[in-house]
Amino acid sequence: MDVILYLLPIALALGLGGLFAFLWSLRSGQYEDMEGAAHRVLGDDDLAGDRKRR
Repeated sequence: MDVILYLLPIALALGLGGLFAFLWSLRSGQYEDMEGAAHRVLGDDDLAGDRKRR
């Protein structure tokens, strides 16, 4: 039963830390352009640059 006195505050601190990190990421704009990254992965811009250098 004494272990709960140590684990409960640790669990609450980790949960609150995760919540604050998530809220910070929302406010700093990390989730603003969710589809742009998906479209950039599919682009062939890097292949065009390699052909010009050869």
